Amino acid sequence: MKATEQLIERATRDLVDSKYAIALTGAGISTESGIPDFRGPSGIWTKNPEAERRAYLSYQEFLQDPKRWWEERLAGPSFLGDLEKVMPNAGHYALAELEKLGILKCVITQNVDALHEKAGTKNLLEYHGSVLKLRCASCGLRFSRHEFDLEKLRQEDQLPPRCPKCLGVIKSDGVAFGEPIPSDVAHQSLEEAWKCDLMLICGTSAVVYPFANLPRVARQRGEVTIIEVNAEPTSLTEERISDYLIQGKTGEILPRIVEEAKKIRK
Repeated sequence: MKATEQLIERATRDLVDSKYAIALTGAGISTESGIPDFRGPSGIWTKNPEAERRAYLSYQEFLQDPKRWWEERLAGPSFLGDLEKVMPNAGHYALAELEKLGILKCVITQNVDALHEKAGTKNLLEYHGSVLKLRCASCGLRFSRHEFDLEKLRQEDQLPPRCPKCLGVIKSDGVAFGEPIPSDVAHQSLEEAWKCDLMLICGTSAVVYPFANLPRVARQRGEVTIIEVNAEPTSLTEERISDYLIQGKTGEILPRIVEEAKKIRK
């Protein structure tokens, strides 16, 4: 425990002393809000390999028949449940607080659950999209999910929804397997990784590409501090991409970093 406390103090000092700190987050920060992961021992795809197989086919199905794709999605609940009802946990709120303190400049997340947005983070890049948004597959314009009455469109046989700007087909904002990362998010994320002098990696082992490139891009700069907050050592730890690991739950470690930062700032 003493070693953990020392690492928390070290991380807080590094954060406070940084000029441009950013955070990367993954599934590990959201499991504490009750959202299951995919490939863990109790993961969705571990328990249901067929769901994983269908996930790999989803984008091609959308391209081939977007009307049917939408009809299938509106026919029943998501395998992740109703994510709109899930609330942020202490880890999400801690990152939002670090942003309010002026310490954290940007959060880049793999998660589609919108919990960082709900927690109040402003400068947020949702690398794989958001359940609260829809996106035009042609021009890339994003919309709130509530801007379209999807059920009414289904009942009136008007699916798929169409973009009011370019009349392109609209899909959910979540990035499916085989679908390119939206260019705006991909470019902004690379810029953030390239210019940061501190990267705080929370709840992700960064093995899913191209997101996994971001810590490696930051490490290429040399003069950057990369800190992991993860339950277990990861490939980032083993490859020495990160400078050090604080092992534990993000919902417990990150609030303690906020407390320490406030003490230093007094």
